[in-house]
Amino acid sequence: MRTPAPDGRPVALTIAGSDSGGGAGIQADLATMTAHGVFGTSAITAVTAQHTRGVERSFALPAEEVDAQIGAVAGDFDVGAAKTGMLATTELVETVAERASSFAFPLVVDPVMVATSGDRLLEPEAERAYEDLLSEATLATPNADEAEVLTDIAVTGEESAREAGERIRELGVDAALVKGGHVPGETVRDVLVTDAGTTTFEHPRIDTTATHGSGCALSAAIAARLATGDDLETAVGGSTDFLVRAVRYAYDVGEGDGAVNHAVELRNAAAREATSEEVQTIVDRLVDASVSELVPEVGMNVVGATPYAEAVDETAAVEGRITRTLSGIQPNRGVRFGASSHVARFLLAAREFSPDLRFAVNCRFGADVEAALDELGWERAEYDRADEPTADEEGETMGWGARQAFGDREEPPAAVIDRGAVGKEAVTKLLADDPATLAERVVTLGSEVRR
Repeated sequence: MRTPAPDGRPVALTIAGSDSGGGAGIQADLATMTAHGVFGTSAITAVTAQHTRGVERSFALPAEEVDAQIGAVAGDFDVGAAKTGMLATTELVETVAERASSFAFPLVVDPVMVATSGDRLLEPEAERAYEDLLSEATLATPNADEAEVLTDIAVTGEESAREAGERIRELGVDAALVKGGHVPGETVRDVLVTDAGTTTFEHPRIDTTATHGSGCALSAAIAARLATGDDLETAVGGSTDFLVRAVRYAYDVGEGDGAVNHAVELRNAAAREATSEEVQTIVDRLVDASVSELVPEVGMNVVGATPYAEAVDETAAVEGRITRTLSGIQPNRGVRFGASSHVARFLLAAREFSPDLRFAVNCRFGADVEAALDELGWERAEYDRADEPTADEEGETMGWGARQAFGDREEPPAAVIDRGAVGKEAVTKLLADDPATLAERVVTLGSEVRR
């Protein structure tokens, strides 16, 4: 008989409807809570028949059944935070508000009032009942349409979002996060209004319609982070960052637009060791093939990005790069995350256009390399830093270079030539979706240069 080893976890509660399609509601909330290391409990308010294309049927549970679920959870678990989603009827809003008056933990209210189509989902009495619920809440997370229902203020930008947030706070809620996803523009601005002032969280808009469940996932993430002990601003900031990645790498499921990827951070973290090992296999192959003719003066580096990488510290590379020796080539040190700047930033910039790209290496460039690329007939692109319109800052240069190389292509090139600039060595960057392909490309190019 083995000794048990229980795993203690913070507990969060979601009070929301069930989505049979799995992308929103209770299903999205519990998946998000698990992804944040929190044990999720639930009180189901309604059962819906829905999928990625819409809602076919909805049935609200009796208020006493919802009340019983909340009581069962609160009476047994040490709940650290709760959130609400679809409450469906006036009686359910009133029931949850009454229960919330006795909560000794933070409550996040996602006021589900307006459908994506713009249609109002609740009767006027239920909308008014939300005022009592909000008076018991720590945070409200309305989108622009819901904020307008609550305040009669049309949210068209950052300033009107702040005004709406202040008006919502007058209803008794401690803070309001007015979400900017429904406000047109290249940048999404989520505005948090508290008694300490206003904080705006910004991120570039993602060109996708696969946002089903995004509001549920955001409020569930905030509740989960509050349950773990984060302060409100930290919880909101971390949750908006989480949602950006979850939307960009949405699940491609169903016949509709798909759903946000609630497990994206878990899967990205789980892929770190495998990514590091894959980079090492490429390095080993290049060392065995002794591709010294491709090592640039600055040294060669091999970079691998985790499947959902968004930052340099989510890329693995050779610390100290790979250099030529008397006996061939050798890495100066081992593979670690965050070890590359130049190649990593270029790979991340390239992934903005071709997200499947995960591996890259910088090689020497010269007339012989260019001739070898011509002979091999690989699809290639190039950019000349002399044409760069912005200041030569490393991050900016890599973004500009990637736009020149990838911006107007349906398929990514195998090689990208950077013709350099004053004080900047010209290099050839090879890229691939998988480690075997990248290693083979480098070895093949090296053989062609030698020939």
